[in-house]
Amino acid sequence: MNTLSSHILDTTSGKPVEGIKLTLSRPDGSTLTGTTDSDGRFKDWGTPFEAGIYTLRFHCHEYLISTHGKSFYPHIDICFELGDEGGHYHVPLLISPFGFSSYRGS
Repeated sequence: MNTLSSHILDTTSGKPVEGIKLTLSRPDGSTLTGTTDSDGRFKDWGTPFEAGIYTLRFHCHEYLISTHGKSFYPHIDICFELGDEGGHYHVPLLISPFGFSSYRGS
C-alpha cells in the first residue's frame, strides 16, 4: 500500500503556503482534490494508492498573483511514479513567481 503527502513552501517569503488547491490524476484517469493546510501540507487523500503514474497539479496562480503581484505559472504539474513495493511518498514543492522545484521527500 502506498501513501502520499505534499508540502508547499514559498521560497520568496520562506513560509508555507496555505489554501492551494491540489488535483491528483490517477493512473485510471480519475482525480482527487485537496487543499493545503496552514502549514502548507496535505495528506488526507482518503485512499491508499496502487502502483502507477500520477500527476499532481498545484493550482498556484491566484496565490502568486495575490502575494507577489506576478506569476509565470498558472499551475504546476509534477508527474511521478509510485512503485508496487508500498511505502510513503512525499512530493514537496518550492515556489516563487518565476521558478519552482520539487523532489521526492520523506
